[in-house]
Amino acid sequence: MDLDTGTVVARPATVDPLGYVPDGPLPLVLELPIRVVAQGAGALTPLHEALRRSGRHPRETMLLLTGPCGPAERPVIQVSLDGLRSHGYLLGFGGVGAESVPLDLMADVSPYLLALSTEVMARLPRDHRAMAVARAVVELARGIGAHVLAPAIEEQAQLSAVRGWGVRLAHGPLLAPGPDGLVRVPLPSAEDTPAGVELGPRVQELLLPAVTLPAEAKAEEVVEAFGHEPSITSVILVDEYQRPQGSLDRGRFLLSIAARYGHALHGSKPARRLADPPRTVPKSTPAVAAMRAAGHDSGRVYDDLVVTDELNRCMGIVRVSDLIRQLTAIKS
Repeated sequence: MDLDTGTVVARPATVDPLGYVPDGPLPLVLELPIRVVAQGAGALTPLHEALRRSGRHPRETMLLLTGPCGPAERPVIQVSLDGLRSHGYLLGFGGVGAESVPLDLMADVSPYLLALSTEVMARLPRDHRAMAVARAVVELARGIGAHVLAPAIEEQAQLSAVRGWGVRLAHGPLLAPGPDGLVRVPLPSAEDTPAGVELGPRVQELLLPAVTLPAEAKAEEVVEAFGHEPSITSVILVDEYQRPQGSLDRGRFLLSIAARYGHALHGSKPARRLADPPRTVPKSTPAVAAMRAAGHDSGRVYDDLVVTDELNRCMGIVRVSDLIRQLTAIKS
């Protein structure tokens, strides 16, 4: 759950006994024991094969690495993680604050996500020692440009504590939808909101997983993706190297399809006919510069920005509303 918007941005998943992962447009979070990574690239072949058989791409998959890491395993683990990153996976560490993964290894990997230990979360906010550990993880994440995930949220006090530190991603029983299907989360108090710098955070710190489809996807495939989850604001069309080729804004695309004869005209045709050029920003772009990029086209001011890595591959998206929130918090 994205606590800033109250929307679902990813779903936890496992590989079933037949070697498949769940379908659907939302990105997946798969737990991966570090001991498997330590066995080398060959041990990861079943993971790649499960995604391939399910029609999933690594860029839509976040691997949450769990378990301890010993000094002898570290060289192999670093090589294996470099390989996973080159495939396009988003990497994260689970159990942070309790499991014995060296902090410098976490920093060197430049993960997308650090998930707090459920044991630490269970002691918040009553135990000041657990509070200190959680704050340290948040500060580490901020320094290396990673998100923090607060897992197993059961109480309002836990949620208020992590929101006060600027934690944006969470899951747990407290965040289950109400009878109306909506999730309600509190806003962080102004005095606890982390102070920003003048240019704002880098867009990598605001990154959300993108919903991607191949550049040759049909319009009806995009309709299915948007219809599966109302929180999806855009679909990014990518080539075989995961480089963005087109951007489909939810509102404009569905309006074209819903128009008279829209589905008949476009449904079986390539979705790229209705796509706009992707508005890309490098991952190190400050929020202020990203806002300027968003304002270059007055007709697309609120379109999602596509964040790219050094090879111009799609890493994810940044929503303009998140940029506005960050910069407003700085000015206030």
